[in-house]
Amino acid sequence: MFGQIDPPHRLLMGPGPVNVHPRVLRAMSADMLGQFDPEMTGYMNETMALYRRVFMTENRWTFLVDGTARAGIEAALVSLVEPGARLLVIHAGRFGLLLSEIGQRIGAEIRTLEIPWGEVATLEQIEAAIVAHRPQVFAAIHGDTSTTMAQPLDGVGALCRRHGVLSYVDATATLGGMAVATDAWGVDVVTGGLQKCMGGPPGSSPITISDRAAAHIMKRRHVEAGIRGADLDEGPGALIRSNYFDLAMIMDYWSETRLNHHTEATSMLYAAREAARVMVEEGLEARFARHRAAGAAMSAGLRAMGLTLYGQDAYRMTNVTGVYIPDCVDGERVRARMRGEFEIEIGTAFGPLAGKIWRIGAMSYNAMRHKVLITLGALDAVLRAEGYVPPAGAAIEAARAVYEAVP
Repeated sequence: MFGQIDPPHRLLMGPGPVNVHPRVLRAMSADMLGQFDPEMTGYMNETMALYRRVFMTENRWTFLVDGTARAGIEAALVSLVEPGARLLVIHAGRFGLLLSEIGQRIGAEIRTLEIPWGEVATLEQIEAAIVAHRPQVFAAIHGDTSTTMAQPLDGVGALCRRHGVLSYVDATATLGGMAVATDAWGVDVVTGGLQKCMGGPPGSSPITISDRAAAHIMKRRHVEAGIRGADLDEGPGALIRSNYFDLAMIMDYWSETRLNHHTEATSMLYAAREAARVMVEEGLEARFARHRAAGAAMSAGLRAMGLTLYGQDAYRMTNVTGVYIPDCVDGERVRARMRGEFEIEIGTAFGPLAGKIWRIGAMSYNAMRHKVLITLGALDAVLRAEGYVPPAGAAIEAARAVYEAVP
């Protein structure tokens, strides 16, 4: 016999997932409803309205894709990029490479803008790549947790529209913690996830789609035979090469048509709705300021230990900080002791940064003063035990000073 699940209560201070807000956990325990029950469709409509606030947009088509954040990414790309069309992707970290891989799997012709890890692309570089490659879709990561850098996106939407290109942004790691200014950026499609700054569990991917992108997707509309009605017109464009991730059918499901495309993941909808409610109640600017303070305090504390941060300060994500592992310690042994002795998890790294940096997060329910201070204090103690001796008390004092300077 296996016992009931009873996981340790860890403080998750890595790049995500993070500890789920208690209100979200409580919402998930609510009872099931039929997928077309008026109460259920009412909750769906409320969720759409809430995520318009979260995405800072007026887009009608703002809803959830069932599945982890990668489900939203794949739905966006398979529905936007036609087979054989060009997809231009910024490669500046692991997740830009992921966009290219998904594009390859759906039959896109991939073109890339190669940027060194730890740096970001300029608007001039993006425009030059668009002019050179003439893609159907341009895709970028807003905050790449593999490098802890945030790509500036002001002006990108207007640039893409000027050249007749659709734009897609993956904001999985920043939605809920940094401004994802969909309308101000002018981008066509943005997707996110719950498990990072939104303070929810993985399993739902919020998405927002401009009218321009929606019209493009609907040109590829094909409704499966078993649910097709005379009121649903087929589009003239190429078939979207996924049934589950077909945004045209999912949009019909979330519209007044209520197409029976799939059964909505009810508990995840409850979670997504409550996570957005928590954010809207806090206020977007207050929430972004809280993440900035936590990130600045974490950075100041790490530097006060004599550690070196990875990447460029000007483009650092507010919710995840990369820090070089001192030469004299075993990075994985430090992470194991953080878990074993303090029940705190910090992150490792990928690709060329594997074994070179830790990634330490402070987001959503964990972007709080006491959790930042506890994490810094625990890391200080473990480093001392492993032979790296930071200046006594410096990390905590530096982090405190950041918080005391916040109005």
